[in-house]
Amino acid sequence: MNTFIRTLAALGVGLSLAGAAGAAEFPHEKPVEQNWSFAGPFGHYDKGQLQRGLKIYREVCSSCHSLSRVAFRTLSDLGYDEGQVRALAAEYEVEDGPNDDGDMFTRPATPSDYFPAPFANAQQAAASNNGAVPPDLSLIAKARAVERGFPTFVFDIFTQYAEGGPDYIYSLLTGYEEAPEGVQVPEGTYYNPHFIASNSLAMAQPLTDGQVTYDDGSPETLDQYSRDISAFLMWAAEPHLEARKSTGFVVMVFLVLFAGLMFLTKRKVWKDIAH
Repeated sequence: MNTFIRTLAALGVGLSLAGAAGAAEFPHEKPVEQNWSFAGPFGHYDKGQLQRGLKIYREVCSSCHSLSRVAFRTLSDLGYDEGQVRALAAEYEVEDGPNDDGDMFTRPATPSDYFPAPFANAQQAAASNNGAVPPDLSLIAKARAVERGFPTFVFDIFTQYAEGGPDYIYSLLTGYEEAPEGVQVPEGTYYNPHFIASNSLAMAQPLTDGQVTYDDGSPETLDQYSRDISAFLMWAAEPHLEARKSTGFVVMVFLVLFAGLMFLTKRKVWKDIAH
């Protein structure tokens, strides 16, 4: 009897803890699926959008966030020619060395270099951002995504949904708002119901209407900025997406034809054999 009571008590505590954990689940609002050019089995990157996203990164995001896994040479995928890539890389200074005297030195970047970080180390980054280290954005579009749960993830298998990262980034950038009544927001943080880890985050709203000037006539709005930088970060995380999807389509066609041939072969081989 005592054992039964203790079991019920333990179960009650477990349910209470589960309920408490459920009450603190984040994000409060899940990202809404957006329409991306790179979605689906035949998806492709919009080079104009990627160039706009790069512009936003350089003018807004690069002051805090690094892009350490992206080499300047890969910007040719965005539609830039060799001269443009060299000119763009030369706008950055990178550390090199040691020289003949054993000292490190700085020089203009070349296409083989990677985007330099805005801070020398994590401690300097934290000291400049209220104790929070801004994450590297190289793989953020693949590393950050909200679980869609059952039964949605079952349909995702058939639709090949893989845009959770861009959907999350877009929702986060456009989701800043005033904290509802009764919600406590720590000082120095900003409420965002789409944030995946808490009620609020240390990054203030980075984008606003009219902040970045576009040369191609695209709308200079928060919505457009958020879409462009999200698409660019998806490319940064998966630059070979188009080749992967193209290869995948060919493989699927081959498998279908192979299965058909195997079925016809099986029927021919066994048709005169009694079962």
